[in-house]
Amino acid sequence: MSETTMPLHMRRAEFDPAPELAAARDEERVKRIKTTFGDDAWLVTRHADIRQVLGDHERFRVNPQGVARLPGSPEMTEEQKAKVRAGNLLGVDPPEHTRLRRMLTPEFTIRRIRRLEPRIAAIVDEHLDAMEAAGSPADLVPAFALPIPSLVICELLGVPYEDRDGFQQRTTRMLDMTVPGEERLRQQFEQRMYMEGLVARIQADPGDDLLGMLVREHGDDLSTDELVGIGGLLLFAGHETTSNMLSLGTLALLRHPEQLDLLRKEPERIDATVEELLRWLSIVHNGTTKVATAEVEIGGQVIRPGELVICSLPAANRDPGFLADADRFDLTRGAPGHLAFGHGVHHCIGAPLARMEMRIAFPALFRRFPALRAVEDGADFRSFSIVYGMSKLNVAW
Repeated sequence: MSETTMPLHMRRAEFDPAPELAAARDEERVKRIKTTFGDDAWLVTRHADIRQVLGDHERFRVNPQGVARLPGSPEMTEEQKAKVRAGNLLGVDPPEHTRLRRMLTPEFTIRRIRRLEPRIAAIVDEHLDAMEAAGSPADLVPAFALPIPSLVICELLGVPYEDRDGFQQRTTRMLDMTVPGEERLRQQFEQRMYMEGLVARIQADPGDDLLGMLVREHGDDLSTDELVGIGGLLLFAGHETTSNMLSLGTLALLRHPEQLDLLRKEPERIDATVEELLRWLSIVHNGTTKVATAEVEIGGQVIRPGELVICSLPAANRDPGFLADADRFDLTRGAPGHLAFGHGVHHCIGAPLARMEMRIAFPALFRRFPALRAVEDGADFRSFSIVYGMSKLNVAW
């Protein structure tokens, strides 16, 4: 697979949406494309249009065919699809989505997440200590960006941290579009088998973690398949997204020294910095693929019932109609209203946790290593991954 054969909505140029994706937004607004499955779809690229699509779960429903299946992988049986969809918040609409989310929401309130702050700070410091002890240079991805959110989500869910290497390797291969489809499907089911074993142990002896809470308080309302689906989604989303934000965000700040200097001089800007990084980087290529249930006009284009719709979050967050000079990285604005966490009923439930991890990790990293710099030719972008990010970021101090 090459950059030109990648679906348009997944193309990047380092930090930026690919020029042809930006052109589609600025010139066409709504464009006909091929999905990762080879199906025809409408690509929606502007901020206001995407808010309209993602905010209307009646006329734009989750596409059930795209939820359980990895792009490029073989077709699954209906029984396999049902098992994989169960408990996947991204794969269902209200009222089923409402039922599942209501059980999880109390664990992801800002007030509840704040209780984790001391533990997250300790985890960050432990990894900075290890980096300092190992000495310069270091690859920031395995030393810092990946293990911190992995350990946090493992502790939150009740996943043994010693299992992290296995699920991280499986997830990386599942998301890599260059890995053969049969292999990615095999990794998907291996990951599911792991979660099934974990859920069985927690059902037998529920602890104080999130999955234990779900078993204790909602065990009669959730099937085992739903528990496996919830755990699998949170485990994947809780480490894959934040880890890529930490590596990409570090490189973005290092490449914009005037912005990093401003953050150092005015550390109270960290919340605005996190929001601007979320907007500017937009590591999730698109919201959940939708299927229209009625004829509706979006951006001047009539979309008919049964047609697929994909929303490009990076293009929308760089939309000049949303934000002046939107391609410029500027932490003074704080980027209110960005779509990095999606919009509507499927807005990311873990957003408060991701924000807290970044709010703690970035300042701690730059305090510990004030002379931190990127090593020339030491950055590898994950260009062919379903979640954008970095596979390597060599730094020195």
